Amino acid sequence: MKVARFHAPGDLRVEEAPEPAAGPGELKIRVRNCSTCGTDAKIFHHGHHHIRPPRVMGHEIAGEVVGTGERVQVIAAIPCGTCEECRRGRMTVCPHQESMGYHYDGGFAEYMIVPAKVLAVDGVNRIPDGVSFAEASVAEPLACVLNGQELARVGEGDDVVVMGAGPIGCLHVRLARARGAARVFLVDVNPARLALAAAMVQPDAAIDADPVEQVLKLTGGRGADVVITAAASGTAQEQALRMAARQGRVSFFGGLPKDDPIIACDSNLVHYRELTIVGANGSSPAHNARALALIADGAVPVADLITHRLELPRVLEAIDLVRQGAAIKVTIEP
Repeated sequence: MKVARFHAPGDLRVEEAPEPAAGPGELKIRVRNCSTCGTDAKIFHHGHHHIRPPRVMGHEIAGEVVGTGERVQVIAAIPCGTCEECRRGRMTVCPHQESMGYHYDGGFAEYMIVPAKVLAVDGVNRIPDGVSFAEASVAEPLACVLNGQELARVGEGDDVVVMGAGPIGCLHVRLARARGAARVFLVDVNPARLALAAAMVQPDAAIDADPVEQVLKLTGGRGADVVITAAASGTAQEQALRMAARQGRVSFFGGLPKDDPIIACDSNLVHYRELTIVGANGSSPAHNARALALIADGAVPVADLITHRLELPRVLEAIDLVRQGAAIKVTIEP
């Protein structure tokens, strides 16, 4: 079978590999779709401290169980299920968390093994009827978005700003609408990418310059109830604090580069406006199941966000499309 293995930064090879066999408690699946994300591009270019190469990449996984044909979606982040945080229901911050495509071979392959640890935390979800494999593969990033919006308490009547018009930003726009937001504004510094995303998700306004000024103008000087920074940008995080309304919630959804993680925070803005700043780190198995349900019932459509479908030998092209911001969602079909 063919796999895409990471060997070193800049060295991702499509290779032949023996078909794997499932061990006790494991599950073998025929991968039908494994979508790509910005993290894949980062791994390709810079590696990751949790990856010991060679490693098959890919963590947005949907396929068929070998032997039964059952259609399933697989979580990416694997909590241990037994630590204090997991027992308290805080699986997204499990200190022992592992990941598909990092600690275990992932979905850029024709076949893969789902570890017993995944099954132990209910991390394999049946794909509902009417949901394609490609759509199901988007459940994993949507699960992360769902976690972020729950933490930021996005709800009825909110004015929401989403900073970053990539696939995650598009999912944030759609989920905010599904959760009852009154208006959703989309911001990006790249006008071409913003135009592509806005044509898909139809925000109430698309902003590519002076975002603080524009958001304040659109809200009559009040600011936004929720600001989500779906971009790895310290500048966006600083701007988010300035455009948040009184008692607004700011979600630092996108992490910053490890070598530049410090921002300037006007503490008086947080103090006098009673702002809430929340982080968001991945998703739990339960978030994945709820994300699939949101896709299945049409609350968060994702099919049109999949702008490119490529076969496994074109995985480098897929990653380059993601890096350039020239696509919304790119999926690999092994």
